[in-house]
Amino acid sequence: MTVIQKKAVNPIAHLSAEDIEIIGKELDAIRDRVLADRGERDARYIRKVVKTQRTLEMSSRAVLLFSLFPPAWIVGTAGLTVAKILENMEIGHNVLHGQWDWMRDPKIHSTTWEWDHVSPADQWKQSHNELHHRYTNVVGKDNDLGYGIMRVDEDQPWHPMHLGQPLWNLLNAAFFEYGIAAYDMELGDHLKQRKLKDPKFRAKARAVGRKIRRQVLKDYVVHPLLSGPSFLSTLAATFTANLLRNVWSHSVIMCGHFPNGVETFEKTSIDGETRGEWYLRQMLGSANISGSRLLHIMTGNLSYQIEHHLFPDLPSNRYQEIAPQVRALFDRYGLHYTTGPLPKQVASAWWKVIRLSLPNRKDSRQPVAPAALASSGTA
Repeated sequence: MTVIQKKAVNPIAHLSAEDIEIIGKELDAIRDRVLADRGERDARYIRKVVKTQRTLEMSSRAVLLFSLFPPAWIVGTAGLTVAKILENMEIGHNVLHGQWDWMRDPKIHSTTWEWDHVSPADQWKQSHNELHHRYTNVVGKDNDLGYGIMRVDEDQPWHPMHLGQPLWNLLNAAFFEYGIAAYDMELGDHLKQRKLKDPKFRAKARAVGRKIRRQVLKDYVVHPLLSGPSFLSTLAATFTANLLRNVWSHSVIMCGHFPNGVETFEKTSIDGETRGEWYLRQMLGSANISGSRLLHIMTGNLSYQIEHHLFPDLPSNRYQEIAPQVRALFDRYGLHYTTGPLPKQVASAWWKVIRLSLPNRKDSRQPVAPAALASSGTA
């Protein structure tokens, strides 16, 4: 049985067990229709995105060879930033989910892709695909909720150390890929348990070390050296591109699971969980971002986080197509489809981080009027 963290108004109280299983069957039908329709237009899409990303990265790096000149620095840095965002979000994240494995193209396959990121692909797939997507927003099970460094729900005990979580979150945003690498190899847990000599952990740490060396060598040694007199300006440009890519990725992911209207769940949610209950948890534990087609591509279509969590293995270019069907299902069963423009969702997520860094207010669990619940956070 799906159990939401304690709320004065339970948003799923009106659903019967039969309703939940019918929702699951309807979502299965949506998924099956897309699977049956996958084909050449989808393959053309991802190949075009990969070609565009590689062309943009190569041309931007070429421009940065002359980054001593301010116009070249600006153009090259902007292009490299976009290229890195595209590689991580619309390509890397989705390829590693196996969304394009059906093409049987070894160049765009989850078993062969290694992304422009300091976290090795195999470690990320284990922590993200196998754990986060399985235990979405289950407090105490889904470590993506706060990445082990933040309080994410009023029911979690408050400790004075939580006062610093806005700062931790800011630092995590700036160096997000390194935070993800530490999270993927469970560095925090091993530090707490003093198990740094564990053979499995040490193997993971060595793999991360090798990946960091490759990334640093590529971005901060080889490319700047090729720039000759523009060494320092190219170095600064690459650092800036990585910083902006990290902040963007962090913001998009925060918008997917932290804004107002997103639910968290008790550990008992996964005891004997049916497929319909799993679907319901994905629906209520995720949030979307509204915007243009370009924004959707730049977010890796994680602007359709609800659809992604329902169907993580469907091609990302199909999420926009099925979103109206999914939203209609929400409306039919009286569920809250959380979505909004990027600035609103980012502000909502950050406000939650700040609010939960403080002890609970006495009225923090006051009843929410059903009308307010239905209208908050929608767009």
